[in-house]
Amino acid sequence: MTDNSNDTPREDEPETAQDAAAENEVEVVATSESEEAQVENFPDGEVAASPLEAAEQQIADLKDQLLRAMAETQNLRRRSTREKEDATKYSIANFARDMLNVGDNMRRAIDAAPEGSGEGDDAMASLVQGIEMTERELLATMHRHGIKAVEPMGEKFDHNLHQAMFEVPDAEHTPGTVVQVIQAGYVIGERLLRPAMVGVSKAGEVAPSEGDSEAGDQVNTSA
Repeated sequence: MTDNSNDTPREDEPETAQDAAAENEVEVVATSESEEAQVENFPDGEVAASPLEAAEQQIADLKDQLLRAMAETQNLRRRSTREKEDATKYSIANFARDMLNVGDNMRRAIDAAPEGSGEGDDAMASLVQGIEMTERELLATMHRHGIKAVEPMGEKFDHNLHQAMFEVPDAEHTPGTVVQVIQAGYVIGERLLRPAMVGVSKAGEVAPSEGDSEAGDQVNTSA
């Protein structure tokens, strides 16, 4: 009896060349579809960056962050230095402002002394001289600490440094010129410690002519 079992192909027999080619074609199609899917994930036809390009971009980002951090650190250092200098320079501002009143009283005492009051009176002369010396020493000490007097006489009025108390008709000076100083002003460093109290000139009054006087006597009754 003949055995026909060899006529039926076995499942574990090697696949034919045609089957292998079909499988390769399927793999190629799958790879192509995968690449197309990757391209579709990036709009406008952009393609995913290579690892080298990604690393270069990361380096550029880190370098930018480093430069920004260095700039911020430098600005912080400068600001800290400036604040420290300002704290040292202006820490005595309140004390200096109070001492200005002492200097003002000394100047008032000197101005109140009658002219020639020291002649024949050694005690009065010594007193006035002592007050003047104390005033000079006080001003010199304040100057060493950056406190300087504002000299506004004859200058254009500056609202940053001066405080106008009144206006004076004056035809000799340009309107807005300081023509009188009531109280001296002071600055400490670049800051105003006390404004100078001043009188400011305004346009002088012109005497009216006879024609202007007659015209001025007429009353407008058209209203």
